[in-house]
Amino acid sequence: MRKLRHRSNLTKVPQLVTKELVSWMRGHESSVFSISVHASGKYAITTSSDTAQLWDLDTFQRKRKLNILQSVGIQKVFFLPLSNTILSCFKDNSIFAWECDTLICKYQLPAPPESSTILYKVFAVTRDGRILAAGGKSNHLHLWCLEAKHLFRIIQMPTKVRAIRHLEFLPDSFDAGSNQVLGVLSQDGIMRFVNTQTCKLLFEVGSLDEGISSSVISPHGRYIASIMENGSLNIYSVQALTKEINKPPPPLVKVIEDLPKKKVNSGDLKVKVTSGRIQRPAKSRESKAQTRILKQDLAGNFENKENELSDGLNKKRLQILLKSYGEYPTKYRMFIWRSLLQLPENHTAFSSLIDKGIHVAFLNLQKNYPIKSRKLLRVLQRTLSALAHWSTIFSDTPYLPLLAFPFVKLFQNNQLVCFEVVATLIINWCQHWFEYFPNPPINILSMIENVLAFHDKELLQHFIDHDITSQLYAWPLLETVFSEVLTREEWLRLFDNVFSNHPSFLLMTVVAYNICSRAPLLHCNLKDDFEYFFHHRNNLDISAVIREVYRLMDTTPTDIHPDSMLNAFVALTKGQYPVFNQYPKFIVDYQTQERERIRNDELDYLRERQTVQDMQAEVDQQRVEDEAWYQKQELLRKAEETRREMLLQEEEKIIQQRQRLAAVKRELKVKEMHLQDAARRRLLKLQQDQQEMELRRLDDEMERKVHMRDREIAATAKDLEMRHLELESQKRLYEKNLARNQEAVAKEMREDADAYRRKVDLEENMFHRLIGTDQTQNEKTQKLIEENLAKAEQACLNTDWRIQALHKQRCNDLHRNECYQEMAKLLWKNRRKEIEVLDAMMEAEAKKWEEAEEKDFHLKSEKKAAALSDASRKWFLEKEINDAAEHAQHLCGRVMPKGQNEQVALSCLPRTSQSNDISSVESLTQISLNQRRTHWDTMERDLMEKVRNLRQRLTAQARNRCQTPPVLAT
Repeated sequence: MRKLRHRSNLTKVPQLVTKELVSWMRGHESSVFSISVHASGKYAITTSSDTAQLWDLDTFQRKRKLNILQSVGIQKVFFLPLSNTILSCFKDNSIFAWECDTLICKYQLPAPPESSTILYKVFAVTRDGRILAAGGKSNHLHLWCLEAKHLFRIIQMPTKVRAIRHLEFLPDSFDAGSNQVLGVLSQDGIMRFVNTQTCKLLFEVGSLDEGISSSVISPHGRYIASIMENGSLNIYSVQALTKEINKPPPPLVKVIEDLPKKKVNSGDLKVKVTSGRIQRPAKSRESKAQTRILKQDLAGNFENKENELSDGLNKKRLQILLKSYGEYPTKYRMFIWRSLLQLPENHTAFSSLIDKGIHVAFLNLQKNYPIKSRKLLRVLQRTLSALAHWSTIFSDTPYLPLLAFPFVKLFQNNQLVCFEVVATLIINWCQHWFEYFPNPPINILSMIENVLAFHDKELLQHFIDHDITSQLYAWPLLETVFSEVLTREEWLRLFDNVFSNHPSFLLMTVVAYNICSRAPLLHCNLKDDFEYFFHHRNNLDISAVIREVYRLMDTTPTDIHPDSMLNAFVALTKGQYPVFNQYPKFIVDYQTQERERIRNDELDYLRERQTVQDMQAEVDQQRVEDEAWYQKQELLRKAEETRREMLLQEEEKIIQQRQRLAAVKRELKVKEMHLQDAARRRLLKLQQDQQEMELRRLDDEMERKVHMRDREIAATAKDLEMRHLELESQKRLYEKNLARNQEAVAKEMREDADAYRRKVDLEENMFHRLIGTDQTQNEKTQKLIEENLAKAEQACLNTDWRIQALHKQRCNDLHRNECYQEMAKLLWKNRRKEIEVLDAMMEAEAKKWEEAEEKDFHLKSEKKAAALSDASRKWFLEKEINDAAEHAQHLCGRVMPKGQNEQVALSCLPRTSQSNDISSVESLTQISLNQRRTHWDTMERDLMEKVRNLRQRLTAQARNRCQTPPVLAT
């Protein structure tokens, strides 16, 4: 399975094999940007900006949720490798460690120093979970020791680095998870690989022109996959990038070559000894540097090569030191062991064995050997797989895990040394163990039994009496190399002596262990007690056992001594490991063939069993489906019966409800009829009130018009009186100023012109009033016609409403057909009456139009008469003025001395004629006003008569409408 992050705050878990979606893990409110999976694959942590959630991948259910304040955001939450610790990093640089099972806070890292404070953005942890690297927007890297919980190193990157975008340690197969090379991806798109111990820049990936956007390193540290900024994917080989990473460390064994066979003087050769290198000999006169001269005593005998070890160690001296102190110093024990065993440290050969992966024989190692530490189990699994790939027999050796486990536990941080120690142990101290494979090494056990018989016959006889063979008192100690019966310190002291002596020392140790334990063994009588004794720790002094071993090594006869049958120590070869074939190959091949055959048979059996299980599952599924179908049919039948009963009950309820509904409908219908009757009556009353209100409005309007007419007549009379007074005052003024000069006459002529204009304005005003009066009368007539038409339309609407009511009654009640027919007859009669009313209104409207045309004709004749009158007056005035002018000229020509009197007479003549003309105009105006007043009175009487007739018709119509409801009720 693989977990995918989704933008819709969801986490998808697809199956990589079947490509099917296994589960959706919901719970985040914002997008998930980080997923961390536990080493066991049981738990997973998903992280978003506001929360982190712990999921159980077996059930895909949320186990716990980490809630934080909004002011403190989450930077990253992840599992530490190979541990049950959760590390949570927040945006305020606080880092907490939590226990995965109990979720108890284990510790909190202290704040970094103020001189190098950075906001952490990216993190990386070594594979052993001991070192935490943190970086951010700075060129500083902080390295934290999670075991000591303190900041132990600050690395300053080059000045080109301003911010760190990604951190990842480069895995190494030989550092046991304590990774030392750290990849740092900076803002410039270049990933720099730095050694965290030496703080040296090893190599770089990417460039400024072709920058890296993101990068990831393969689990074995061989390849680097990078997504470039241009979208391309580049894969780099670490081995090709640098040889410094994969270069094996310098060997611990340094070789000093022997002198050539020809005799040379000791002073002719000088050797420059430096750490890690061996230089060729050089002549003394050519060497200018101060060198250390090693003088060789050619006359003496060289010591035995097997006593000379690398790094200046001597086996004889180590044995003397060991006999003096009983053990090697703890600080230098591993170094001494590696020197004693002369490990070649073949990195390339070991890597080829490791690259073959886990051997099929050790895939289920945890089932047979449950180890709590997963790291230890993994190292043991890899070591055993490498041994199985080295030699086929080790894949079938059942006791190999017991043999290798103490060394794996001791060298778990260096798998190469662990493998070579176990391989050296098998080649030298396990000689002839596999000659009787798959049985225990009977020849080796016979050697042990012969030595025991020589040194302690009583104990051997006790074993024989109780049927205890060497497979019980010797083989358990050998196959576990004493790891079950000794403590760690005792086991280390023992193997200090084992690795420092001949391979037969291990067999003598078995005999010495039995001899030193003879007292409790002689008291054992049951086979179970003997088995328990040789598989559990006992109260035994390991120093006494070692002394006894040395005594047995010295006192055992040569004919039964194991060193005569075992070869001397042989170290592993350099470059490639030796071929191990000291076993019956035909038996191993036969077992391999048999195992392959059994595996094939088992696969066939599993396939057949799977087929049978599938068939059985199909049969069971079919049976379950049939049973479910029958149950479903039975349930459907019962449900159908239940529904049928429910339907019958519902039908009865519906019938009762329909009856009640019919009764309610009848009541509602009666109420509706009453309401309609009341509404009709209210509507009739409202219409009657509206008609009465309209009549009152008409009466008020008529009174207002009459009052306005009276006011206009009074105003006209007052205007005429004022005009008469003005004329009288002008007449008196003319008479008073008759004797004035010509200038006064001109002034009077101007006044006469003004008077004439006022007269014309008065006549025009009167004419306009006449026109306005006619227009007002026409508007009243038109409004009355519109009101009559509106009333007729209202009558039509009432008729339509009644027709609709009749149709509804006809649909609801078919038993009252006769009443509806009578109603239809009455409606037909009413319709005829309404048609008559409409005809009468149309006739009235036609009469009104005829009357309006007559008035228009009368108005036009009046206008023509007025025009003729004006023309005649104008002609008369012009004629009089001309006659007066001629007469004045004639008088002036005849009598000149009397000019002043004549002028006065001439001035009087026009005035007299003008005043006469004005009097005639006033008399004509008064006559016209009297005629119009008489005409208006006549029109008013006719209109009042028509209004009375209309009221009578409306009243009769209202009575007829009020009489129709009793007929409807019947």
